[in-house]
Amino acid sequence: MWVFILQEREDKILDVKRNILESIKELIVAMSRLKPPEQLSDESNKASLEYIEAISLIEDYSFPQEFYDCVIRLWSDPGVQRTFFRMNEFLFIDSAKYFLDKVHLIRKDDYMPSDQDILHCRKRTTEIQRIEFAVKVPKKYGGGYQSFWMFDVGGQRGERRKWIQVFDGITAILIFGKVESGFILFLNKQDQLQDKIKRGARIQDTFPEYLEYIPPDENVRTEYEKARCFIRDLFMDETKKEHQASSICSNDDYYNYRRSAKKRDCYWHYTTATNTQNIRTVFEDIHTMIVMLNLESISPT
Repeated sequence: MWVFILQEREDKILDVKRNILESIKELIVAMSRLKPPEQLSDESNKASLEYIEAISLIEDYSFPQEFYDCVIRLWSDPGVQRTFFRMNEFLFIDSAKYFLDKVHLIRKDDYMPSDQDILHCRKRTTEIQRIEFAVKVPKKYGGGYQSFWMFDVGGQRGERRKWIQVFDGITAILIFGKVESGFILFLNKQDQLQDKIKRGARIQDTFPEYLEYIPPDENVRTEYEKARCFIRDLFMDETKKEHQASSICSNDDYYNYRRSAKKRDCYWHYTTATNTQNIRTVFEDIHTMIVMLNLESISPT
């Protein structure tokens, strides 16, 4: 079980409220930009819309009760709901519905974020961050601790242009790695994929070959299960491809590449970041796999 201390929960209160503001603001902005655009169904909600537009420019907003009243009215408006169901047509915060459905609880003076509130809360990453942590290695694998580094490089689309600062002044980038190295693939946000399919999203509109796709998994029964298998196999098929030798690759090098590539594996997992048990299970699997691969690499042949 994940446990957040009191200070961590208190620190997230303002971020949760900002998530609500960002969510409703993105919805009302998108209404006029969609083609065709959407409009408020209830004209009396126009005052609430103008209120949100005005406060979105205030840096240190205090979130009075009037704010929550406006959010509830707008979120209940059929025109805003229609905009929400077209969320695939514009950039939208992942956890918007989660928090907009909980405004009546978050507005309370004694509100304290739950574990799920904290996991759903989004705070924009504006710089590259390195997170270091150690995980205990089971005794059957030698004991001790395995160190891990994870890098957060600002995944929000508006921040991706900042990645270039890391390469400022660099003439060339050299990447060294064994050609037989495997890949670990996390197919995240499975809950959102399932929700989009329920709302009528059609993967065949982007990938026509989906109509002819037959999942290799015998227990696939729903459209969501078929869709996630299809997406997984798009990646798996790439790892199996044999590529042509480049002009700077000798025949001997290319032969060694093809021979080594046959040993290249792709390990995949379906994940939902807000499901702590799912993430714990996946991470334990990945941790065991990494330890075993390291042991294989140092074992005598």
